[in-house]
Amino acid sequence: MSKTVLITGAAGFIGSHLTRSLLADGANVIGIDNESTGRRENIAELLDNSNFQYVCSDAGDESVLSDLASDVDEVYHLAAAVGVALVAADPVRTIQTNIDLTQTLLRVLERRNRVRPVKLYFASTSEVYGRNPARIWSEDDELVYGPTTIGRWSYGLSKAIDEHLVLAYVRQFGLSAVIGRFFNVVGARQTGQYGMVLPRFVSAALKNAPLTVFDDGAQRRCFIHVSDVVKIIRELVSKSDNSGQIYNIGSSESISILDLAKKVIAQTGSKSTIEFLPSTAVYGENFEDCRWRTPDVSKLFSAIEYRPQFSLSDAISDIVESISNE
Repeated sequence: MSKTVLITGAAGFIGSHLTRSLLADGANVIGIDNESTGRRENIAELLDNSNFQYVCSDAGDESVLSDLASDVDEVYHLAAAVGVALVAADPVRTIQTNIDLTQTLLRVLERRNRVRPVKLYFASTSEVYGRNPARIWSEDDELVYGPTTIGRWSYGLSKAIDEHLVLAYVRQFGLSAVIGRFFNVVGARQTGQYGMVLPRFVSAALKNAPLTVFDDGAQRRCFIHVSDVVKIIRELVSKSDNSGQIYNIGSSESISILDLAKKVIAQTGSKSTIEFLPSTAVYGENFEDCRWRTPDVSKLFSAIEYRPQFSLSDAISDIVESISNE
């Protein structure tokens, strides 16, 4: 019998890729998205698929969520406030969205779990590490935040509270759940609208417009292709012995933001130049950034068999094609 899966944030960047993957393997997929940051066009060609039920609604509506989750086997909770730009512009929405949605979903799943077991994947983020000074971050490392006057940390803190909530439901109610912390997931259908650096660079390069690099560009980041991420999280959910575990999900190969801009220009054959701008000029004076954000993925790859197949160059090519087809 085909399994039934619920995806919150199904019209989002990662959610739309996950939906396609599950449908391709014969699953029945129920997707919910309020389309605040997700886009219906991301899943437009899937709407006629008889195995796909899509609901445009707020996942924080408990009655709607209860109906949708009444007969599911797995839940992927991807709905959240995303992107540095959104965090800076609307911190209230960021905090409320992240915490309220997760609380509501956990209440629903706890009731559902009394009738029949359900497995939850909770999408967390590298932002939970805050400004930990280590150059490589492991799942058990300290979470280090700046003062509450620095709005940047509200996003990481809200997702850390979410993680505590998920783990509390695992311990107290026996809910089966696994947590994955994403590190810069990239690929087709990702938008730069909310500050994501790679689609922002590619979009500018295709227009031969300047690529804006914040501060000195020496910040180092790691990028993982969304197709690899989908395979990874599906394998994590399929395992029966990892409830209550947290995994970094990302690449261990870092690149400076300045070198990333140069790579995009070279790969696209663009005539763009590079301009430097203080990050505070865009995100406000109470913004603070990290120099390094590199995951230790040894725990992840000791737990699963899949290994990433796609490179950063592949992701750039996919984003180029995606933007060109819009």
